[in-house]
Amino acid sequence: MCGLTLRKIARVMKLSRPVVTEYLARCDAIGLDYETAKDLPDDALNARLRTVDKDDSKDTRYQTLQERFAYMSKELTRVGVTRMRLWEEYTHDHPDGYGYSQFCHHYQKWARQQKLSMHIEHKAGEELFVDFAGKKLAIVDRETGEVRNVEVFVAILGASQLIYVEAVMSQKKRDFLAATDNALWYMGGVPAAIIPDNVKSAVTKADRYEPDINPEYVEFARHYNLAILPARPYKPKDKALVEGAVRIVYQQIYAPLRDRAWHSLAELNGAIRQELEALNNRPMKEYGASRRARFEEIERVALRPLPAERFPLREHSRMKVAFNYHVYLRADTHYYSVPYRCRGEYVDIYYGEQTVEIYHKNERIAVHVRNRRPYGYSTIADHMPPQHRYKDDWNAERFLSWAEAIDGDVKTFIDRVLASRRHPEQAYKSCLGILSLARTYGNERLAHACRIALQYELYTYKGLANILKHNLATKDTPDTSFDTPLPVHENIRGCAYYQTEATQ
Repeated sequence: MCGLTLRKIARVMKLSRPVVTEYLARCDAIGLDYETAKDLPDDALNARLRTVDKDDSKDTRYQTLQERFAYMSKELTRVGVTRMRLWEEYTHDHPDGYGYSQFCHHYQKWARQQKLSMHIEHKAGEELFVDFAGKKLAIVDRETGEVRNVEVFVAILGASQLIYVEAVMSQKKRDFLAATDNALWYMGGVPAAIIPDNVKSAVTKADRYEPDINPEYVEFARHYNLAILPARPYKPKDKALVEGAVRIVYQQIYAPLRDRAWHSLAELNGAIRQELEALNNRPMKEYGASRRARFEEIERVALRPLPAERFPLREHSRMKVAFNYHVYLRADTHYYSVPYRCRGEYVDIYYGEQTVEIYHKNERIAVHVRNRRPYGYSTIADHMPPQHRYKDDWNAERFLSWAEAIDGDVKTFIDRVLASRRHPEQAYKSCLGILSLARTYGNERLAHACRIALQYELYTYKGLANILKHNLATKDTPDTSFDTPLPVHENIRGCAYYQTEATQ
């Protein structure tokens, strides 16, 4: 013997390590050592190794062990239970029983025959697999008869294989999160991890090692204190359990509902729930018990308790904070304040029906009551710099008083700017920019530029800034060359001609 490890032997022989382990176990079972085996012809050696299979069923030790296989299968799904632990319990009851390697060999062989090899790997309370079914169901508009396809969400617990099914309108984030949330509350507990497919609602960028999880899904995981472990791209075995569940859903739910029509999503989900309960309560041949019975026996106690409240469904937006320490939420056309130190920084905005929460580097920096007043401002006084706290918010009166302190023409110009917008709040940024020009060009030049802009009816920040930039504000009078009347010429008809044509 060379003293090689099983892994190295497997590499040398170009076999898998389990195959090497199985051959060694067969040799142990028949008492065949190396010195005897090396002198046997291949045919004789193969014949002796095959006797292990033939004699298993007649061996009383094997029969005693076989009676424990169903119990072992169930126990291995429980947290912390290993084959070594079960073997120790077995040898305590049967000191003359099999060694550990033979114990594992016979159980693996039995498990393969029972088609349970994949289920053994899932511990109770550890994983919830989720995916959308490839085939869709449909609802029919009662008035028009239009048929609309809907998505079907499927979730399955790893150990008990309890299934949850729900029809949703789309695979978008809101529907996906709502269905996942419903699955957790249907099962009455929280697993350690959720295993989704690489659907866009869950994973913004798939990667074998570091996938980018959708920000809303991260918030979902944080709310329920669980992990998100997306299946690896192009690795169907990572989600084999849920793909098997989808096939079962086709047979046990789709088939019974195939010749019926529904006119709403709620009506369809009601029918799905009836078939789902029948599916979960139907005995499974492999276990001799239903999914619901196995869930109550081995998995319910392993799930962590649900939080006091459901996950609040929210939308997400990432925006840059403006110079006035407000962020613009496009969904509301409204501005919300953040602490002024975050000016120019990018922040994450999470908004639901009632509240708007703003995060900077994973730290919540602001919470607002959601306000859908177009172009309005929601400002918290503590977010303002000290020099701005004498007022709770920007407003027209503030800008007008500021402008009047500079010059009367500046006040008039600011008043025209405010009036030129449908909502005065739309002009607040422009007003702030206009008044800040006094620091660069001085009050006198700004006032002169406002007089010129008033004559041209040019009520914008950019227009006023161009007048100052090109030194037009140094002239005593504006350029009136465009006001000179056209010369009299026989080829120039003039406006009177067109007015005459229009009246004819």
